[in-house]
Amino acid sequence: RLTLMDLRHSAQDVPRCDLCETAIVHSYCHVCHANLCIPCIGIHISDGYDKHKIVPFQERRSTLIYPKCEIHPHKNCEFQCKDCTILVCSTCTVSEQHRGHFFEDISTVYKAQKEHIEKDEEELVNFISPTYEEIAGDLENQLANLDGGYEKLTTTMSKQGEQWHREIDVVINKMKTEISNIKVKHKDILQKHLEEIKQIQSLIKETLLAIKEIEKSTEVSPTIEYSSKIRELSKLPPKLQISLPTFIPKSIDHGKLYSLFGQITPLSTATKDNLLLQNQPNTSIRELLDKPELVATIQTRYEGLRNVTCLNEYIIWTSGQTSEIKCFNVDGSLLLTIREKSGKFQNDIAVDSDGDLLFISGTRGTVYKVKNGKAEELIRLRGWGAGNLCVTSSGDLLVTMFSYDKTQSKVVRYSGSTEKQTIQFDNEGKPLYSRMNKTKYITENRNYDVCVADRWAGAVVVVNQHGKLRWRYTGHPSVTKNERFEPCGITTDSQSRILTTDDDKHCIHILDLNGQFLRYIDNCDLSKPHGLCLDNNDNLFVCEYFSAKVKKIKYSK
Repeated sequence: RLTLMDLRHSAQDVPRCDLCETAIVHSYCHVCHANLCIPCIGIHISDGYDKHKIVPFQERRSTLIYPKCEIHPHKNCEFQCKDCTILVCSTCTVSEQHRGHFFEDISTVYKAQKEHIEKDEEELVNFISPTYEEIAGDLENQLANLDGGYEKLTTTMSKQGEQWHREIDVVINKMKTEISNIKVKHKDILQKHLEEIKQIQSLIKETLLAIKEIEKSTEVSPTIEYSSKIRELSKLPPKLQISLPTFIPKSIDHGKLYSLFGQITPLSTATKDNLLLQNQPNTSIRELLDKPELVATIQTRYEGLRNVTCLNEYIIWTSGQTSEIKCFNVDGSLLLTIREKSGKFQNDIAVDSDGDLLFISGTRGTVYKVKNGKAEELIRLRGWGAGNLCVTSSGDLLVTMFSYDKTQSKVVRYSGSTEKQTIQFDNEGKPLYSRMNKTKYITENRNYDVCVADRWAGAVVVVNQHGKLRWRYTGHPSVTKNERFEPCGITTDSQSRILTTDDDKHCIHILDLNGQFLRYIDNCDLSKPHGLCLDNNDNLFVCEYFSAKVKKIKYSK
């Protein structure tokens, strides 16, 4: 049978009073953090009721437990000094140490921090932890398949070796056959020459026999009729010298042999920001060209060409310092012109997933959508001006904004005309973007990063989809480009590379998704490049501000 002590230490036990340790708890002291039964409440507060705070046990977490002030121990810290970033009591707030300081109610700070913690928990549970599980699973799978992969590699090499051996045997047999043929020819030549010599030898023998017969004979006629053959036979045939063919083995160049046999690619340990790439589409690798190529040039005849966006691989929209938005095909033919009623130029243009044109009115700070040739109001801002915009992969709209008093800038995400998210400050509460210069081109990367070209700040500012700062790029030092970096247009390609124009230096910077500089595009006779965009095949279209040309550039394979 279980005793009371057993019950109190069992997993099913109910909370017991901290004083008597037997009765079921009824109340809780927020000051002392003590569990109390009804009889023990009086004992607990006997030293002074005002020194304690008794609440029902069920409400023990509903009331904040304030820390004691280190300077005034009898007081609770109910404020935070914003200047000193420390917790203080009411007495501290009027002390000389904190004269002129600003204070915030600690409950407000507590609530904000709780919300921050809840967001962290949500991100850890729903995003970070599952992603790490996916990464660990992928690594375990790679380890499990490692031996098989390397065995397949060595098997392929062995097969290549067997093929080489077969080919070498073929070459050797072919050479042996060739030597056999040479040997037959060699033998025929020697045999023919030997036969000629033997014929002469036979003639010499016949001549000698005839001479001996004459010498023995006393007949006059044979002696008189004798004709000497010495001159003929003394002309010795040339000595035939035929050299044996030789085999000249080529020295083995081990380095060349190694390269001829095949090539082992080095171990690639390229890392990716897995937390940010978990939903990135799998696209084929497009390497950068050593020298980008100018494919085509389209003359738009704008006064100050600023913006270009692709409808598809064959058609582009453009806008500049006029009220006209022009549509061209890639051959340079003008297809359509839309005139904005206000007579002012558009800050930016974009094309949504339906193929409809969006633009920002330069005077009204309003986003319009063009349907069936008619501009319809999509988003009207109040108290803020709209700078630039882009359409995300999910169909949301990202708009850069600036306050009319030039004190603030931010990025706002819209679903249709409904505001969903504001991106304005980093984790330390500092502004992410410069307050000046309303032109801040914006784009979304394949990993859902939000990329802003902040010209006034001299930086490309990249935050993740939750608005947290990932990195800033402030230019790449070089011998020819060591002046201030002033990014303007910005776009991203199928490899999550980021391209941004640096118009004063007449070039384009190419970065990887983590902000590492890859290279410049500084050929193709670029002059004051401004806005830019990419089609689905990673063909780059670049606006030249003064020449009013759109240049189509191939920069990747």
